[in-house]
Amino acid sequence: MTEEIKKEEKNEEKPQEEQKPVEEVKEEVKEEEEEVEVPDKFKALVEEIEKMSVLDLAELVKILEKKFGVSAAAPVAAAPAAGVPAEGAASVEEKSVFNIELKEVGEKKIEVIKVVRDVMEKGLKEAKDLVDAVASGAQMIKENSKKEEAEEIKKKFQTAGAKVELK
Repeated sequence: MTEEIKKEEKNEEKPQEEQKPVEEVKEEVKEEEEEVEVPDKFKALVEEIEKMSVLDLAELVKILEKKFGVSAAAPVAAAPAAGVPAEGAASVEEKSVFNIELKEVGEKKIEVIKVVRDVMEKGLKEAKDLVDAVASGAQMIKENSKKEEAEEIKKKFQTAGAKVELK
């Protein structure tokens, strides 16, 4: 009987853990289980990608976009507004949204880096890496910019001696 009393005393000394409702526990288990299953044929590739830095991944995406002529950006569906006549759709519309690509750096590399930092709100290292990457191909500076903003950015780069293309 003394053994039973000692066991009860030990149990009383330990603070009881706060128990969670069953629903919370089930949600936690679901979150842990929701891992993406990678097919065997892609495991090595996914492992290599996991090791890469964000800058390397961004560069890889750009290279793949150029190599295969695709875009990683989400497609934007342009549907006519309600009440707009269909005949307006047949006419050629002036482009109002542009992507800005840095094609060539020119002789004033430091000035171009400063413009990249200003436009993209990047740090010095990221801006320098992007400008250096132009040697291997054009680099996307900004996507989906309004016409006025794109023209302003283009002027800044041209003033710094770089060549920029609006797409």
